[in-house]
Amino acid sequence: MICNLKNTNHFLKTKISFTPETAIILGTGLSELADSVENPIIVPYSEIPGFSVSTAPSHKGRLVFGYISNHPVVVMQGRLHYYEGYTMEQITYPIRVFKQLGVKNLIVTNASGSLNEKMYPGSLVVLNDHINFMGTNPLIGKNMDEFGERFPSLHEPYNRHFVELANSIAAEHSIEVFNGTYAAVTGPSLETRAECIMFQRLGADLVGMSTVPETIVAVHSGINVLGISSVTNYGNIFHSSSHSQEEIRKNAGIAQKNLLTIIKEFLYRLHLEDEKCQ
Repeated sequence: MICNLKNTNHFLKTKISFTPETAIILGTGLSELADSVENPIIVPYSEIPGFSVSTAPSHKGRLVFGYISNHPVVVMQGRLHYYEGYTMEQITYPIRVFKQLGVKNLIVTNASGSLNEKMYPGSLVVLNDHINFMGTNPLIGKNMDEFGERFPSLHEPYNRHFVELANSIAAEHSIEVFNGTYAAVTGPSLETRAECIMFQRLGADLVGMSTVPETIVAVHSGINVLGISSVTNYGNIFHSSSHSQEEIRKNAGIAQKNLLTIIKEFLYRLHLEDEKCQ
């Protein structure tokens, strides 16, 4: 992998003249957030050596480099999923790339189903923990010592300061947000009622098919993580209707405006914090 990473980073560094400090991964229905990037440099995944191509609906599959709130960023406009047939190494490869590019922070977003009746479709949940129910772990295999130790601690996968900052920003803008635990499954089939009940009893508020692999590798790489879920539907605990991708994208779109407000202000606050440290 190291050889591939060198080739990928050499290619990307020919495209940009700055160091992105924060990476943002956009989940289902949230792709339009990339339009907020100023002075964008767009690089399709298909052109990047070592990158896989996103096949999920509404995932455009490109990196967008630029600035949001004067903060240098790289945005993944579409992620890679385990259910697409990719390995965990392929799914999390972009995180390793970002680390070598100089990224210090990761904002990972997703569309999720709610297992908590208070967390309604269209609302936002700032993640404070997760449950890995994907049956595997992206760190299995030889440890990449140049990134992190063999047994990284996940006692705080989502940076506490980032969680508090996101909550504070939401309150200042009168945006209702919740805090909760996200359970990750492989998909692509949506969860049964019995599975939803099980996850709820295990302590999960949300369920989805992403986020956890990227978070684990980010923590292993020493990258600070903020996770935000857009609730797109209630789990089958609360109803017996079938779900549709149209419903999921619609509710993600409802949440998108508030998510953008939080991310923009969050990046502005990071920019101010960086200036104080200089």
